[in-house]
Amino acid sequence: MCDPAEALLATTAAAWGLPLNAAQLAQFQRYADELAAWNAHTNLTAITDREGVTVRHFLDSLALARYWGAVPDTLLDLGSGAGFPGLPLKLLYPSLALTLVDSVGKKTAFLTHLTTQLGLTGVRVRTDRAEVLGHDPSEREQYAVVTARAVADLRVLVEYGLPLLRLGGCLLAPKGVAAHAEVAAATRALKLLGGALETVATITLPEVAPRFLVVIRKIAPTDRRYPRPVGVPAHKPL
Repeated sequence: MCDPAEALLATTAAAWGLPLNAAQLAQFQRYADELAAWNAHTNLTAITDREGVTVRHFLDSLALARYWGAVPDTLLDLGSGAGFPGLPLKLLYPSLALTLVDSVGKKTAFLTHLTTQLGLTGVRVRTDRAEVLGHDPSEREQYAVVTARAVADLRVLVEYGLPLLRLGGCLLAPKGVAAHAEVAAATRALKLLGGALETVATITLPEVAPRFLVVIRKIAPTDRRYPRPVGVPAHKPL
């Protein structure tokens, strides 16, 4: 293993108890190559150097697997963009049934292309809004885990995510330095939507300022009124 970025990915994941085999490391390499190629003509990420992609995208995504307990059977990634954190978690656990959702067609086109290039099965890609998805009977209350990275303030995110979770499922929301303030502001929204704060974990990445992972458990059914129509949650947070 002579590539520094690949070595960093392998050694850090192993130290976290998430070992990657040679085939998985090759998939991550292909992921990085495809991301660079598409980013030349489609704005997918501002992070373009290989080490940055490894740390701020791949490892930042894999870190979520340290906090969800048993490996879930289903995961929905809201606002997936270039596939983070959903696709790295799928590469880590190939049996995971993954749904990737983004409202931007150019991004979902990349996700569809990438899924094929990586030879993945059990991945669905949807071009849709979370407010619409939450009222789709085939999606509502179907997931063990919902993730969303850099999508919205937590008050908005819980309205997007909790309707999609089945009882006992968890919402994983990576956050920056404002994590604790967002949690405090979301108290009313959690009560209305059937969620409860489980933990705010600190995520430490190589040479990156600490980040936080907000873990919210669904403890009661979400009222059918939620999510509210497209645009309302963001403009009038609960």
